[in-house]
Amino acid sequence: MTDRRCLSIVLAAGEGTRMKSALPKVLHKVAGLPLVGHVVVAARAAGAGDIAVVVGRGAAEVQAALGDSTLDVFTQTERLGTAHAVLAAREALARGYDDVLVLFGDTPLVEAEALTLARSRLAQGAAIVVMGFRTERPAGYGRLIEQDGALLAIREDKDCTEAERTITFCNGGLMAISGRDALSLLEAVGNSNAKGEYYLTDIVAIARERGLPVVAQEVGAESVMGVNNRAELAEAEGIWQRRRRTAAMLDGATLLAPETVFFSHDTRLGADVLVEPNVFFGPGVEVAAGVTIHAFSHLEGTNVEAGAEIGPFARLRPGAKLGRKSKVGNFCEVKKAVLGEGAKVNHLTYIGDASIGAGSNIGAGTITCNYDGLNKFETRIGSNAFIGSNSSLVAPVSIGDGAYVASGSVITQDVPANALAFGRARQKVIEDRADDLRARQQAIKASAKK
Repeated sequence: MTDRRCLSIVLAAGEGTRMKSALPKVLHKVAGLPLVGHVVVAARAAGAGDIAVVVGRGAAEVQAALGDSTLDVFTQTERLGTAHAVLAAREALARGYDDVLVLFGDTPLVEAEALTLARSRLAQGAAIVVMGFRTERPAGYGRLIEQDGALLAIREDKDCTEAERTITFCNGGLMAISGRDALSLLEAVGNSNAKGEYYLTDIVAIARERGLPVVAQEVGAESVMGVNNRAELAEAEGIWQRRRRTAAMLDGATLLAPETVFFSHDTRLGADVLVEPNVFFGPGVEVAAGVTIHAFSHLEGTNVEAGAEIGPFARLRPGAKLGRKSKVGNFCEVKKAVLGEGAKVNHLTYIGDASIGAGSNIGAGTITCNYDGLNKFETRIGSNAFIGSNSSLVAPVSIGDGAYVASGSVITQDVPANALAFGRARQKVIEDRADDLRARQQAIKASAKK
């Protein structure tokens, strides 16, 4: 269908008061991406070359969150129903498209495959494709009334006959509309209902009156699941994570306890990646083949090259880049730092605003002191350097290739290549002083109790 031009209109104007939040409903997140962002991604994947987003409250926030300059954003100034909301994008509709997808900004689980199938039905001659789902508990949903493969009507639950109430095929709300008919059908929708609103579902009856073919297409119930409160938001998150875990394993990653691993919307894992239990991926993580991520690690904004090892209990913050076969071990934190091939940061260490050359070893308890309370400074460590345990590297500072920093040092000046640096006070030993010190401590304690 690459030769068919497609417009997707995403309705994101819902108030979402049941979220009990100052944030517009469609900006609440699943897997780190706003609900409406998931819908836009699915529309793009289904071939929508142009996307119009209709917003209401929080228009500026929605536009900023989407951060996509190619989107057309329209404002629905009055809340007069779904057809009225679609017509807020009249300017986009008037440009002329082969296919028009009407989607909702609070359905983050919509699948591109379902939208692609709906578009194929339009290509086969349908004027409207209504996407529906089957449920064993249809009460409250509009029923899709079919005959001989055609959709006769969308019947609201309160208007159904007893026989129609037994129908389990329900309206999911999403539609695909022929571009040549879309604007004419929408403009024909009246507001004769009790609420004085313009309903998108009315175009089905209008199309049939005009002799235009209307069909229903079954999609999974999850694809049309709307999010209206925090409980449904959590449910959507759970479904999304389950899907993503399955996809990761089918693509060649091993998840030892899948239900404990949480992905972001843009997480990328290579083949033969091993992920142990209780690992969290924030946005912007790319992991190459053969990486091992041990339990209780947290990654965000991180690029990990092949064969690296992370954790357990490691935290990789934005800007962390781990080279091939490098290692960040237990209780280590890395932020805005590059580790060269084979470099090791094994235990209890903070590396921030730094570069570490290939083959270098960073001892336990080492800290790059990158912040003076106002500004951040960089630490540069060359290749095959050795930083002894419990060292503080006060940035800005450079340590050359093959240099050795003695344990317990505070390094404030550059260390040349292959040099040995000490930055600690000389040890002093006073013989037989320990008993005197303990006696003085006991006296202080006794005095405090009086």
